[in-house]
Amino acid sequence: MSDFERREFIKATAGVGAVGLAGIAGCTGGPSGDGDETETTEDAGGDGTTEDSEGTTSAGDTTNVGMVYATGGLGDGSFNDQAQTGIQQAAEEYNVEYSESQPDEVAQFSDYQQQYASSTDPDYDLVSCIGFLQADSLSETAANYPDQNFQIVDSTVDEPNVGSYVFREHEGSYLVGVLAGHLTTMDFSAGAGSTTSDSTNVGFVGGVESSLIQKFEAGFVAGVKAANDDVDVQTSYVGSFNDTTAGQEAALSMYNSGSDIVFHAAGNTGTGVFQAAQDKGRFAIGVDRDQSVTKDNYADVILASMVKRVDTAVYNAVEATVNGEFQGGETTTLGLDDDGVACVYGQQLGSEIPEDVKTAVSDARQSIIDGDTSVPQSPSGE
Repeated sequence: MSDFERREFIKATAGVGAVGLAGIAGCTGGPSGDGDETETTEDAGGDGTTEDSEGTTSAGDTTNVGMVYATGGLGDGSFNDQAQTGIQQAAEEYNVEYSESQPDEVAQFSDYQQQYASSTDPDYDLVSCIGFLQADSLSETAANYPDQNFQIVDSTVDEPNVGSYVFREHEGSYLVGVLAGHLTTMDFSAGAGSTTSDSTNVGFVGGVESSLIQKFEAGFVAGVKAANDDVDVQTSYVGSFNDTTAGQEAALSMYNSGSDIVFHAAGNTGTGVFQAAQDKGRFAIGVDRDQSVTKDNYADVILASMVKRVDTAVYNAVEATVNGEFQGGETTTLGLDDDGVACVYGQQLGSEIPEDVKTAVSDARQSIIDGDTSVPQSPSGE
């Protein structure tokens, strides 16, 4: 594909998500093959130039980034979409081009990682691996390609050419637990949902059961108990981040058993939780992004979201690569104190939440930052 053809193709597909755009990187040397879903995107200049703060352009070397998303793909309104926001922001601000790949299953991670690492046209400056399930594959890939820089989000890979980015998810989950624990003990109505003061439990729906997702569960349970020790938490792991039906069934079971608020950490599976909340006239809490925005059809039941700044992790790694400052072999941890995680109230329902409940959430946040509250990272309380 010529430079002209490539630019014309990008113009034609501007604004179209990567889903369904298959085999594009076969024109540029990135991953390709049957079943591939890969998009190559140029920065806003489109011609090897970037805009500075005053709107003028200057020539510069192009930084090439390969994005390997988590299973569940783009369009989840959550984890993967948040990662895409980070690379898009970097491409807007720097001379960055990127390719995106969406594996359907864990077994494909290694192939995508290796194809980016072995590519020479373009030669990728950074390969960003999104999701903890990529850790095993990346440990092997990084060792086999010692001259390639990699990023992994949500796990740690102990290789000198891998920058690892992790979060204190338990801290943010504690805050939405405090929110749920308070609201479930009062009569509260807003949007399409309501709670009843005689409720005795709330719910948590996880995707794939793992130490990472258990951090969400542990923090949520601790926050609920801090608000009201008499409230129990129903927990269910459905085994997938992309099974909306399973998410809906798990949440419906919880609502039918007395829960009036369910928090999910399950990727696109969580869409089913929102559907169940609307079905039952109850509430849900989203994850990773403000899902009252990204899943706005359900904004009338989404109380809040435990936002995790995956976009910040991706952006920072790309920025460091652009500036020649990428540090492999190091782990960066983002928590409440640096806005790596946060409780973000729903766009439609946030204004309806009582101020004393918001104050309790705010106080809990400050207590964690000050070191006065220690949040467990596993359901065992450790």
